[in-house]
Amino acid sequence: MTATGKYLRIALGVAVIAALIIVPMNFNRYGLYILSQWAVMTIAAMGLNLTLGYAGQVSLAQGAFVGIGAYAAAIMTTQGMPLIAALGVAIVLCFAIGWILGYPALRVQHHYLAFVTLAFSTLAFLVFRNEDWLTKGIYGISNIPRPNVMGFATNRPLPFYYFCLGSLALVSLAMWWLIRSPWGRAFVALRENPVRALSLGIDTRRYTLMAFAIGSALGGVAGTLYAPLTQYIDPVPFNLSLSLDLLMMVIVGGSGFFFGPFLGAMIAVLLPEWLRFTQGYYLMLYAVAVMLLLIYSPTGILGILDRYLVERRTKAASALRAVAKSRLETAP
Repeated sequence: MTATGKYLRIALGVAVIAALIIVPMNFNRYGLYILSQWAVMTIAAMGLNLTLGYAGQVSLAQGAFVGIGAYAAAIMTTQGMPLIAALGVAIVLCFAIGWILGYPALRVQHHYLAFVTLAFSTLAFLVFRNEDWLTKGIYGISNIPRPNVMGFATNRPLPFYYFCLGSLALVSLAMWWLIRSPWGRAFVALRENPVRALSLGIDTRRYTLMAFAIGSALGGVAGTLYAPLTQYIDPVPFNLSLSLDLLMMVIVGGSGFFFGPFLGAMIAVLLPEWLRFTQGYYLMLYAVAVMLLLIYSPTGILGILDRYLVERRTKAASALRAVAKSRLETAP
């Protein structure tokens, strides 16, 4: 990467962060709710991107882990406990369940593993709906309080949006460090060729379990934010459709790309809102747009950009080789 390209990326990143901080100041309550939902869903999609995009393990249970985190936050905060305590419980609980759920991945792969995680997602939904003593069943849990962060109340939409945005920033930094650490490289090796990774001394068993556990824990973090965002939860939002939506976010944005979940969540959360001017046709147009994108680029939006950059680098390298060859031929 040239110095100019590096500075352009830094400038673009600063501009996007500034826009996410400044522009929403003029939004109404609903606009801030949609942006907060985008931040929450991005965190959940980042967890699935780690499991699927980096480690190559298919999961249809991410929505269930969002539900576990949401119910943990709802139950504990309505009993007067702080949200940070609910966050700790959600992370530990989702990490442990994700670790256990990772054991089938040691024996089955691809669509067989998807069926295993699908069964867990269905089981979690039935628990949310039927265990009235804990979740209040179909009546749900209401009046979920929003937290005070370092003495600042987040009851109003704008402060809570900044709270969600700050949480997304912290999770993003942690994920950036993780995928560039030896663990991240081991996850990629596990995805590309498990047999070769094992021959190189990578403990594929442990890293498979860690991929599920960490990805599930991020789903719990997203659920912990989702509960105070809506201030009411019931089992319906955490059925299989949420897991499929998160899967679509990862694939549409670009599976295995760091910024894939950001773009995928933007498409899934914001695009339907932008198409509402079409009235009853907006969901049809949204579905058609997603299908056309995946037909043109199965690797998602960032896959298109990556393909363009690879072709550009290839052409530049070919041009340099041609110049070097011509110089050698004309040399005395």
